[in-house]
Amino acid sequence: MSNGYAPARGTESPGQSRQAPSDPVRNPSGAPAPVLTRRAFVLIIMTLLVPGSAQIVAGNRRLGRAALRVTVTLWALALLAVLLLFVSRSTLINILTGPVPSLLLVLGLALLALGWAALFLNTLRLIRPGLLTPRIRPAVVLTLVLAMILSSGSLGYAAYLLNVSRDAIGSIFSGSGPTLEPSDGRYNFLMMGGDAGADRTGRRPDSLSVISVDAKTGGTAIISVPRNLQNAQFSAESPMRKVYPDGYNCGDECLINAINTEVTNEHQDLYPGVADPGAQATLEAVSGTLGIKVQAYVLVDMDGFSKLIDAMGGIRIKAGGWVPISGPVVDEANGIHGMPDGWIPAGDQTLDGFHALWYGRSREFVDDYARIQRQQCVQQAMLKQLDPATLLTKFEDIAKAGTKVVESNISSGQLGSFVDLAMKAKGQNVSRLTIGPPDFDAAFSTTPDFDVIHARVAKLLAGTSAGAAGAAGAADGSAAKHGTAAGPPSAAAAPAGAAPTAAAPAGAAPAAQPSPSDFTPVTTTPDGQPITEEMLNQFKRNGDEQSVRDLVATNGQCAPL
Repeated sequence: MSNGYAPARGTESPGQSRQAPSDPVRNPSGAPAPVLTRRAFVLIIMTLLVPGSAQIVAGNRRLGRAALRVTVTLWALALLAVLLLFVSRSTLINILTGPVPSLLLVLGLALLALGWAALFLNTLRLIRPGLLTPRIRPAVVLTLVLAMILSSGSLGYAAYLLNVSRDAIGSIFSGSGPTLEPSDGRYNFLMMGGDAGADRTGRRPDSLSVISVDAKTGGTAIISVPRNLQNAQFSAESPMRKVYPDGYNCGDECLINAINTEVTNEHQDLYPGVADPGAQATLEAVSGTLGIKVQAYVLVDMDGFSKLIDAMGGIRIKAGGWVPISGPVVDEANGIHGMPDGWIPAGDQTLDGFHALWYGRSREFVDDYARIQRQQCVQQAMLKQLDPATLLTKFEDIAKAGTKVVESNISSGQLGSFVDLAMKAKGQNVSRLTIGPPDFDAAFSTTPDFDVIHARVAKLLAGTSAGAAGAAGAADGSAAKHGTAAGPPSAAAAPAGAAPTAAAPAGAAPAAQPSPSDFTPVTTTPDGQPITEEMLNQFKRNGDEQSVRDLVATNGQCAPL
């Protein structure tokens, strides 16, 4: 033979045909060492890039053709997925999150991972490492193992993460339910935060806020409702409207955050078939109070909130003033705490879950409205920083922490639409309104004027829907319609308790207010001394709480970084 080597007999696999003695691809015995080395690496690359192709050229053609058909089919499906990503992103997300399609996808990915690994093992047999030089043999085997990890391992890990997301979605969202439709072109979600201890019957949410998103543009607004709002109005279709036709007005104890407990304990019969009557009734009270239709709610346990922020790697904010991590209450009647367990300084901060939780819930030395502003800021920081890179790198932790969301009436079948909506909202400015300071006088929550609230909410949402170019015109039109003064829809940094101007509606704060990020953190005393934790604690030890209040008065100012 001209090349000096002969093929080994009896080495053909089923489906192989006898090759000419000069073919070192199928018959490597006797081939020169450089040829064998090159052949080994080429077969590994072929299996990595086009699974089945190595078997077609050097092994069992029947196996290779079957693997290649699967490969081509997967390429076609991947191309279809890319097209859906651009044409109908929500459809693609619904496929990935739907309980049955996602289960089939998990099983499919797992089988593909095993099949690809089997092809690599078959490729190793085709390489015949015993024919390689001892120096090259470890490099070839290591390359094959790395290629297997890159390909088959990635598919297996993808199957694992998808299964984690399936469990999280099943825990958080209802498996079925009515499809939610936009109301006046917007989706409105009620976010409720509270402690959900096992010893409690009916939760009293510590925070109530509506995240309103324009269904087409993604323009977003956050409307915060103070938990001590009185005389809350139930929406027209609410069963509770028959119990309280003139509003939730049974006395000073009838605050909006008490509706959850009362309905859970006394009026469950009005909500047959509803999983959480208290949460549903609270949603209806917020809808009637704001004059909009709130379609869904999410109730978040405080512990889950903390774990979710930790899973994200923390949040970044600019804090306007020092915030205490309050110690135990020592004077229940006057709401006085003991020495703080710590402080969150003013200025640029990265907060872990524990400190973000205290930043959003602390109200010592300030009023409830400063806390509401900080809660809005934390929500914005989470929305801003939950980007694709964070999801990819911390997906498993975020998904597991997400199961701490106590409940939601959002159907998992509509997640695709809402994830798509969140992607539209990403990067846009978020407008804010609080039914209390700085947007209304502090006494407004006790005797609210609901016509004024409805007008302010309408103006806010008109501005976010119109976009930057048309926001001013939309606000002016809304003001003319409702008889209110035009002003910027976002206001979060005016002094608490600011008095209304002559042009503004009764109870409203001045229209001209700085933007949420237009403030300088207060880090020094009026005479220029740096504010320190020891300074604040010393005032507290001396019983001089007023000095502490003066130094932390701006801690409601906050902006996400």
